[in-house]
Amino acid sequence: MKFTQFLKNKGAIAAIFMGIFYAIAMLGIFIPGYSAIPNNVDQMPIAMVNDDAGEYGKMISEQLSEKLPFEKIETDLSNKQAMKQLEKNDLALIIHIPETFSADMQNGEAASSIDFTTNGASSTVVSSTMTSIVNQINAQLSTQFSTQTAQGVLMNLNIPEEQAAEMAQMIETSYTGNMVTINEVPAGMNNNMLPMFLTMAGYTGAMIGAMQLVSAFRASRGKASKIRLFIYLQLTALLIAVVSSVLGVAISYFVNGYGTELLLGLTAQQILNYMVCFNFTAILIFLVGEGGMVLNLPILLIQTLANGATMPREMMYLPYEWMSYISPMYYSVQAYFATLYGSVSAAPNQWMMAAIGGAALLINILIVAFLHKPVPIEAPEAQEAKLTNAAEITA
Repeated sequence: MKFTQFLKNKGAIAAIFMGIFYAIAMLGIFIPGYSAIPNNVDQMPIAMVNDDAGEYGKMISEQLSEKLPFEKIETDLSNKQAMKQLEKNDLALIIHIPETFSADMQNGEAASSIDFTTNGASSTVVSSTMTSIVNQINAQLSTQFSTQTAQGVLMNLNIPEEQAAEMAQMIETSYTGNMVTINEVPAGMNNNMLPMFLTMAGYTGAMIGAMQLVSAFRASRGKASKIRLFIYLQLTALLIAVVSSVLGVAISYFVNGYGTELLLGLTAQQILNYMVCFNFTAILIFLVGEGGMVLNLPILLIQTLANGATMPREMMYLPYEWMSYISPMYYSVQAYFATLYGSVSAAPNQWMMAAIGGAALLINILIVAFLHKPVPIEAPEAQEAKLTNAAEITA
């Protein structure tokens, strides 16, 4: 056999196609998608809460509103309202100017602070970006207030030595910025990325399982009714979901050391994640057969950006943002963040997952009912005869 003949083999053609297709799909999806960081940082919503009625509070809020690199800055929220939105990740940062800020500065009291609050149970880019921006703000404000205080000191001449030392100390401590993180995630990428890892494990396993089980469904046509085979397919998927979820959560438990009170909830959510992703990815395979796996790959790649683990929905470009609304991965990641590290309920995201799974299951039922033609069911004797002949030929 010549090399050119080997290249015409179906397996070689498929390998060439998948290698080229996967490279184009992956780079064509990832490179544009990740260019949103830091291009779309200005799309993240933040809140400015000024409880200070004095001049300093007004000055700071006006300056920050003009200089901060964000298009949407909420200024009409109370600190309590803003904190509720932050817990739900509807806000990326809260800047809170306390009620006594101006009075403390005017009286020369040390450590008058502004609180900058972020939510640790959120996309990785949010916490890193907000920390960087807050550090820059604090450096600028510290210099500004120290300069203003120094100018006031220099206006007073012939100051006694002791008083001058006190004023010098006041200059150094005239302003401090207080960085606060709610729902702080334990140190380590294994903790920060766990919501995505659990979700990806369920999704990829479900996608491969959908290809194999739909293939088994097609191969078994004529041996049982479409309804029975479809039920068998779903029951097998559920069995895989239970076993794989128990093992996957067990690995997470032993490596990350989370409390046993989370085990049942995480396992139940992982089972839900598998079943939803199974039916979601099975749609294309029921429609076009094994070719559906090729179409499922770019959908998977888009969801790795659109799942909210790396960047929030507000930063995503439109195709990725649209995908996030119908993506089981997005709601799975958000539910895991809430369950593992958050202070809000994971139920809304779990219900959205269930809704997507229910819709996907209904679509699969309709595909099987109306697009898959009925096949006459063979008698059990004929099926046994085929199995016997196959066994004899093999022997």
